[in-house]
Amino acid sequence: MMEETTDNAGKSSSLKNVAASSAHNNHRYRYRSSGKRFIFFASCFGFYALVALTYAWLAFPPHIGRTDHVSWSSLGCREDNEGSWSIGVFYGDSPFSLKPIESMKVWRNESGAWPVSNPVLTCASLTNSGLPSNFVADPFLYVQGDTLYLFFETKNPITMQGDIGVAKSIDKGATWIPLGIALDEAWHLSFPFVFNYNGEIYMMPESNELGQLNLYRALNFPLSWKLEKVIMKKRLVDSTIIHHEGIYWLFGSDHSSFGAKKNGQLEIWYSNSPLGPWKPHKKNPIYNGKRSVGARNGGRAFLHDGHLYRVGQDCGENYGKRIRVFKVEVISKDDYREVEVPFSLEDSHKGKNSWNGLRQHHFDVKQLSSGEFIGLVDGDRVTSGDLFHRVALGYASLAAAISVVVLLGFLIGVVNCIVPSTWCMNYYAGKRTDAFLNLETAGFFSEKLRRICSRLNRVPPFLRGLVKPNSSMGKFTLGVIVLVGLLLTCVGIRYIYGGSGAVEPYPFKGHLSQFTLATMTYDARLWNLKMYVKRYSRCPSVKEIVVIWNKGPPPELTELDSAVPVRIRVQKQNSLNNRFEIDPLIKTRAVLELDDDIMMPCDDIEKGFRVWREHPERLVGFYPRFVDHTMTYSAEKFARSHKGYNMILTGAAFMDVRFAFDMYQSDKAKLGREFVDEQFNCEDILLNFLYANASGSGKAVEYVRPSLTTIDTSKFSGVAISGNTNQHYKKRSKCLRRFSDLYGSLADRRWEFGGRKDGWDL
Repeated sequence: MMEETTDNAGKSSSLKNVAASSAHNNHRYRYRSSGKRFIFFASCFGFYALVALTYAWLAFPPHIGRTDHVSWSSLGCREDNEGSWSIGVFYGDSPFSLKPIESMKVWRNESGAWPVSNPVLTCASLTNSGLPSNFVADPFLYVQGDTLYLFFETKNPITMQGDIGVAKSIDKGATWIPLGIALDEAWHLSFPFVFNYNGEIYMMPESNELGQLNLYRALNFPLSWKLEKVIMKKRLVDSTIIHHEGIYWLFGSDHSSFGAKKNGQLEIWYSNSPLGPWKPHKKNPIYNGKRSVGARNGGRAFLHDGHLYRVGQDCGENYGKRIRVFKVEVISKDDYREVEVPFSLEDSHKGKNSWNGLRQHHFDVKQLSSGEFIGLVDGDRVTSGDLFHRVALGYASLAAAISVVVLLGFLIGVVNCIVPSTWCMNYYAGKRTDAFLNLETAGFFSEKLRRICSRLNRVPPFLRGLVKPNSSMGKFTLGVIVLVGLLLTCVGIRYIYGGSGAVEPYPFKGHLSQFTLATMTYDARLWNLKMYVKRYSRCPSVKEIVVIWNKGPPPELTELDSAVPVRIRVQKQNSLNNRFEIDPLIKTRAVLELDDDIMMPCDDIEKGFRVWREHPERLVGFYPRFVDHTMTYSAEKFARSHKGYNMILTGAAFMDVRFAFDMYQSDKAKLGREFVDEQFNCEDILLNFLYANASGSGKAVEYVRPSLTTIDTSKFSGVAISGNTNQHYKKRSKCLRRFSDLYGSLADRRWEFGGRKDGWDL
C-alpha cells in the first residue's frame, strides 16, 4: 500500500510539473506574441509619420502655396485666411467697356513682358521692395497729370493688420513702383478713399475696428498724413463720398447697428462739405437684407455721361464674390432709388489658376488726360477662410489616421480597454480609487458611469470577434485598415501643406506676361488633343492655343474644352516644318512648342516661361541632349553621364516666335528643311543648329528640369513617329551628321547642369 501510494504521489507530482511547465511555456509564448503585436502596433505610428514627412517633402516643395516668386526667407506672401488678393489694371473708352492690360498689347522689354499681363501689383511687388505683405486689395487711384498714385490696403504679416500702402506709375498703370506705407495705425485700416477738396488731398480709410470714421489730410503727399477730423462716430465699413448736384453724399455700411445684416446693409448721409457735419438720409437704411444685393460698397461712386453710378459688391456666395454697378436714378434728402446696370470685366475660366478666378470685390475708375478710362480691380484666387478650412480638414484627417491605428490595436489585441478598469469596478469589489470616491457617493451618477465604462470596454473583444487577425480574411482586413490610415495621412498632409491647389505664375522684374501654346497633330491623335487642350488651357500664362493640323479632317472647336481661345491652323501639306511656320496671327512674343503627347504640370511650364523671359534669345526647354564628336543621337541619360548638354528638344520648348520662325524659314535653312521632309524627322535638331549658329560662342539653349509627374503618353498611343526607338535614333543620328556638314558641329559646346541659383536646372 505504501509503495502504491508513493507511486501515485510521484505520478501526481510529475503531472503537476508537466502542467506547470506547459503553463509557463504558454505564458512565455503569449508574452512573445503580444510583444510582437505591440511592436507592430507602435511601428504603425512611426511608419505613418515617415510616410507623412516623405510625402510632404516630395510633393510640396517650398514654393507650393506661396503667392509669388519671393525669397523663402521673406516674411511676405504667406498664406492668409483673408485670401491672396492682388490688383489688376483695365483700359477702355468708357467705364463699361474695359479690357485687361494683356488685351491692349502693352509690351515692356526691360522685364521680358510681351505682353504685360495682370495682376500688375501683388504681395511680391511690395515684399521684394522691402515692404512685407500678404496681399494687396481695395485700390484707389489719384491722378496728378501723367503720374498715377495707387493707394491700397496691404496686409502686414507681422502685425496681421491692414495698413495703407502707396505705389506710383508713370506709364499709365503698366508698371507700379511701391513708394512705402502711407498710413500705419494701431488698428486695422483698409478702403483708402482718396479725394481732393479745396486744393487739399484727403484720405478717408475704413477704421471700423476703432469705431469711428477718420479723415486724414496730406502733409507731404503721398506718404505723410495727419488726422484732420473724426467725421462720424460710427463703425462704418467701405465708405465713399461723391459730390453730386451741389451736395456731398456719403455711402457706407454700419454692421454694428441693431438688426443690421452683415454685408447686406447700406446707409447714406449728406452734407454741404466733406468735412461735415453729416445728416442721415430719411430712408436709412437704404438696404438691409440679402448679402447678394450689392449693398456693401465695392469702390468709388463715379459720374459718367451725366449719370451717377454706385459700385457694390455681391457677397452672396462668399465675401467679395463679384462687382455690381448701380445707376442712381433718384438721390435727394428724402428719396433714393437705384437700378443695377450690366457690368462685367473679361471673365477668366481658369478658376484658381487665374488671379481673379474666384472673386473680385473692388473697382475704381478714372479718366486720363488722353480721354481713355483706366480701371483698377482687385481679385483673388481663393475664398475667405480657405486656409482655416484646409487646415481644419487636414488635422481632422490626421486624427482619423490615428484613430485607424487605435482600431488596429483593438483588432490585434494590443488595446484591450478604452478606459481604466478601476472606473468600471462595482461597489462590492472593494477596489475604489480616491479619484472616484466622491463620485461613488452620488449613487445614481456613479452607477451610470460604471455601466458606460463597462460597455465601452466590451468594444475591443467585440471587434476581435468580428475580425480574426490570424485568418486570411482578418489579415486582408488589417491590410485594408493600414492602407486607409495611409490614405488619411496623405490627405491630411495635402490639406495642411499643399496650399490652395492654385498654380501661380512667376513674375520677372515686377511683371507677369503670357505666351502662345502651339502643338502639331492630326486626326489619329484627336484624343491626345482633347486632353491636351483641357489641361493646358488652365495654365495661368497661356493666352491662346494654336493647333497645327497636319492631316485629316480637323475637329470642331466645340469638341475642345478650353479656357482660352483655340485656333486650328489647317496645313496644306503634312510636313514637320509646319511646326515653325511664320504665323502673323500669334499675339505674343513667346511660343511654347509642346507635343500633344506630353502631359506635365502647369507649374513646370510656368517655371520654363520665367526662365525664357530671362533669356529670350535662347531655346528654353525640358528635354536636354548631348551630342559628341561621334554624331550619335542618344537619350538624356547620355547627357547626364557627360554632366552637360548642348541641345534642347523642341517637343517641349519656349522660343521667340519672330527670331525662331524667321530663322527656320530663311534661305539659309532651306537645305535643312528639305532634309527634314525627306526623313520626316529632325525639325527640332535643325532648329538647335540654327540657334547655335546665331548665338556665336554664347549659350544657345537653356534647360529646366520637369517634375517627376510629367508623363509622355506617346508610349500608349501607338501613333508616335518615335515609336520604334532604334529606327528613330538612327534617323536622328543621320540628321546630326547632315546638319553638322551644313551648319557646323555642336560637339564643341557643352553647358553643365545646375548652373541656376534656384536649382531649376539640376
